[in-house]
Amino acid sequence: MMRPVYVAGTGSTRFGKHAQTPIEALAVDAGAQALVQSGIDRQHIGAVYLGNFISGPLNGKEVLAGLVAEQLGLKGIPCTKVEGACASGGIAFRHACLMVATGVCDAVLVVGVETMTHASTSEMTTALNCAMDNEYDGISGLTFPGLFGLAWRSHAREYGTTREDIAAVVIKNKAHGLKNPLAQMGADLSLEQVCASAMIADPLQLFDCCPPSDGAAAVVVCAKDLLHSPQHPARIRVMASAQTSGSARVAQHPDLCTFDATVLAAQQAYQQSGLQARDIDLVELHDCFSIAEIIDSEDLGLVPRGEGGRWASQGRTGLQGDIAINPSGGLLAKGHPVGATGVGQIVEVVLQLQGEHSNQVLGAGIGMTHNLGGTGVACTVHILGREA
Repeated sequence: MMRPVYVAGTGSTRFGKHAQTPIEALAVDAGAQALVQSGIDRQHIGAVYLGNFISGPLNGKEVLAGLVAEQLGLKGIPCTKVEGACASGGIAFRHACLMVATGVCDAVLVVGVETMTHASTSEMTTALNCAMDNEYDGISGLTFPGLFGLAWRSHAREYGTTREDIAAVVIKNKAHGLKNPLAQMGADLSLEQVCASAMIADPLQLFDCCPPSDGAAAVVVCAKDLLHSPQHPARIRVMASAQTSGSARVAQHPDLCTFDATVLAAQQAYQQSGLQARDIDLVELHDCFSIAEIIDSEDLGLVPRGEGGRWASQGRTGLQGDIAINPSGGLLAKGHPVGATGVGQIVEVVLQLQGEHSNQVLGAGIGMTHNLGGTGVACTVHILGREA
């Protein structure tokens, strides 16, 4: 029997540039916020899971989970660093939920953290390309902007998606980021400004790409009997937690307009929760590039196949639309400190379900997160709901 899992507390630093702050200090900051907000005594925390991707090559640190736990006064418990490329944070959250659901622990701390902005462009690119199968794809010289540029061309050819459609995603998410105090790069952009930005990997331009970022986010999950935070009387339950895998090689994706791992994870999450796509009020999904939001929204079943671009340009994915997509500003505006992103998405959805978000979706009762790693090699989808 699996017991219900609840979010007891959250914490986050602002995503942005923290070049002078040690990576473990950011993680400790977010973790301490989550622990205090949860109201749970630290003696009840049975494990720590920390999502991180490239602290080894960029920071020379590989034992972050233990470092962070020690500084938080959590001694003697299992501390595990989790790596799954851009899905690292989402996977860490899932592991924590499983520990509580199976009764191994009554409460678990999840942290996601990354620092990137101190590195040069070449160092960062080399590190991020570790998410590819470099033995097979590396020799092509393909980077992730190149991959998603190909995906854009495929989607445009198959469904008629236009530059204006894709720019609508950028404009929406950057505008959402302006009101989010945790976001790195909000902006009030026009179509002309998006189209005039520098070319990165044709047809992807600068504003179509998420910025590298530093930051940390944290969540405490627990069993129902430990849920007693006086700050947040609304109970936030984890209704589904799914993790899937896909190919790490570009050539093994016959259709770049879809990622099988996302489709499968969404199906599993809907089955676990007993919900359907139409029940979701908002989603924080993995818009590492503007075209990714369109593909992800279709793969999650939230938007009809091939209609993602048009829904964005028609305002149907805005705060007042059919489905609110990335009200936080998403990766495009909030930033993408890789290991922190999945946990940060959970924080954003919890704020929405508590009615406390700066870009509040009215009546939000069910929220989803989606975290995709590499060329679709790892994916997590979570569904959270508010209980009275």
